[in-house]
Amino acid sequence: MSDKKVTEGHPTKYWHKLDDGKVQCDVCPRACKLKEGQRGLCFVRARANDEIVLTTYGRSTGYCIDPIEKKPLNHFLPGTPILSFGTAGCNLTCKFCQNWDISKSREIDILAKTATPEMIAMAAKKEGCSSVAFTYNDPVIFMEYAIDTAKACREIDIKAVAVSAGYMCAESRKEFYKYMDAVNIDLKAFSEDFYQKLCSATLKDTLDTLLYLKNETDVWFEITTLLIPDENDSKEEIDEMTKWIFNNLGSNIPLHFSAFHPDYKMMDKEKTPAATLIRSRDIAIKNGLNYVYTGNILHPQTSSTYCINCKEMIIGRNYYEVNYWNLDKENKCQNCGAKCHGVFEENAGNWGNKRSLYDFN
Repeated sequence: MSDKKVTEGHPTKYWHKLDDGKVQCDVCPRACKLKEGQRGLCFVRARANDEIVLTTYGRSTGYCIDPIEKKPLNHFLPGTPILSFGTAGCNLTCKFCQNWDISKSREIDILAKTATPEMIAMAAKKEGCSSVAFTYNDPVIFMEYAIDTAKACREIDIKAVAVSAGYMCAESRKEFYKYMDAVNIDLKAFSEDFYQKLCSATLKDTLDTLLYLKNETDVWFEITTLLIPDENDSKEEIDEMTKWIFNNLGSNIPLHFSAFHPDYKMMDKEKTPAATLIRSRDIAIKNGLNYVYTGNILHPQTSSTYCINCKEMIIGRNYYEVNYWNLDKENKCQNCGAKCHGVFEENAGNWGNKRSLYDFN
């Protein structure tokens, strides 16, 4: 927990007072117990005036317009632009974090951009974005800001997308996903030992979120696993993980295997070979998953979508660009009529591989 003193912030509801005078944050299973003025491990939730407040409401590290495939989401409005932002801090301590300069920041000065939820929603509309993403760091820790933004987006028919590790408590999870239209859950590995040693978290809590999304919501969700050499990329672990997904979530949940590159506290690791990603994809397909992708490598064959019936390509991709579309108006394969699972518009968007910074000033 941070010792940087806090005196004010945006009110929150998921906390309670303890008998010893401390206040416990109940957003995530970390359950930080705080004295007055103290921040939690996530850095952005803190105790002020005898309650837990959010210190980063309305403040961001910056705003970008990305292709939605970069989240990654391949079955939710393919090809469309999405206005993306995050804040400082994180409730996990992943030693391999690929956005560590944002998520591991303990400096409030990184939050240089300010915008109200209504401003963000209107900016997305103005720029032709179909959705807004809470990403770069985990929106669980700034859930009040994310929820209010999602509400503002809903008013003008803009979708809300979360990119999260799914490390939440049951009550806050229920509130958060009430307002999300889609999410990509980062399933770090399929080992409690990995979660505890490299993330200071638990696999079970992430699996609970996946089960909740499947059984209790209509939120469209996809899963990403960053494969790290000799840590979570063994054939045995991928086999176990993908069998669990098939047995508990079904065959039609898109799964993305993403390539690791040396970063943060794991600079000694080699980047993930493309062969490892492709091998893992093959295992997942063998275990019954219909939509499995590779990411962070340029490999059109394994980033494209294929019909679950006739096996013909129905959505072609070159990195983040959709360059082939063979779905009809009812999201069915034009070759055989089988349904493609997801949330689609009549045609693919044409945002492509562009990335554009957005400034409210």
